Amino acid sequence: MRDAWCLVLATSGIRHQASGINRCAILGAVLQALAVGDYRSLRDLVLGLRPLTLVTGPNGSGKSNVYRALRLLAGAAQGQLITSLAREGGLASTLWAGPDQPSRSVRAGEHPLEGTTRKRVVSLRLGFAGDTFSYAIDLGLPTPSLSAFAREPEIKREVIWTGATYRRASVLVDRRGGLVQGRNAEGEFDVILQDLPSFDTMLTHYADPLRAPEALQLREQMRGWRFYDQLRTDRDAPARRPQVGTHTPVLGDEGADLAAALQTIDEIGDRDALHTAIDDAFPGARVEVLTGDGAFEVTLRQQGLLRPLRAAELSDGTLRYLLLTAALLTPRPPELLVLNEPETSLHPDLLPALARLVTAASASSQVIVVSHAPRLIDALASEPACDLVALERRHGETVVSNIAWQEQPPWKWPGR
Repeated sequence: MRDAWCLVLATSGIRHQASGINRCAILGAVLQALAVGDYRSLRDLVLGLRPLTLVTGPNGSGKSNVYRALRLLAGAAQGQLITSLAREGGLASTLWAGPDQPSRSVRAGEHPLEGTTRKRVVSLRLGFAGDTFSYAIDLGLPTPSLSAFAREPEIKREVIWTGATYRRASVLVDRRGGLVQGRNAEGEFDVILQDLPSFDTMLTHYADPLRAPEALQLREQMRGWRFYDQLRTDRDAPARRPQVGTHTPVLGDEGADLAAALQTIDEIGDRDALHTAIDDAFPGARVEVLTGDGAFEVTLRQQGLLRPLRAAELSDGTLRYLLLTAALLTPRPPELLVLNEPETSLHPDLLPALARLVTAASASSQVIVVSHAPRLIDALASEPACDLVALERRHGETVVSNIAWQEQPPWKWPGR
């Protein structure tokens, strides 16, 4: 696959030789920073990201908003950004609700916060920086019209550039309103599209392997990001019932295909790592998948029991650990794996074993964990590979509390 992509990019990369860009280096890139502007409590937040990043903080600090922002970014590559915002209540419900710029006296608590006239344009911005490429998208109020969709936000600006810091000279593909331009071999911009709908991202609506290979590559990379926050362990969870089994190298969002995912790891993945992970959490236990007439069912054989426990008999915590094990030991590691509060339903004694699983997964995927469980935080923070980001709320705004602003990654938003 890597060679195929290099061939495609090489045939179209002639126009990029002037800027010295190595397109093949884009593959496997690691995100260096996440930037969010005016989204819920994230008025102006830039988070440095490492191969393993732990985002933590007290309840209400904005951890969930960071997770949502990452999911919205992924939605930009899947054609779901506008609909995802609609499910959250629309642009008006997701915008930063505080003042444009709180005064020093308000921040110090010397004067109460009072409403003021908004001076900045309405702008919800999302972006990330990488060592080889970066991306930003800016959404704002729609142009007044008689359309029934007159309240739907519009995409005002969208940019792909090389390197971590935005500079005009490093821009590869640039979208302003409906106009999309791409850099040619002479370093100038050619018009690629003139009437891109305001609700379509250029990643989903236009990704040409010849004229804009970076947009196509970026789209496919972002579509490969995986998020796990809806793994079901309730009594009626699909993972508790036998399911028709097919090769499943990637666990589904709800975990309905758990049995097939575990069997896939056993046959074509790291079988030893699977059994080690189970024994680490439940000493002497072994997971087994029953197969019959094409249906797969998870069972757990434990010491002292004459028969294995079927999935329907497992506790919520045990089932959740099995689900996380299947997600983290995937035979097809994604470039980015994000876990939101994976400690839910888990007994504290299981959290060190989970931390070891997460750390092992970060060797083949960039992993971001959002958590407020002290034991999981302590276990992950003790790992040299883990970078901890602590959040807190100050005057309604989410800020990084454990890293000085001078040490945070630089970020510059493309203007409109």
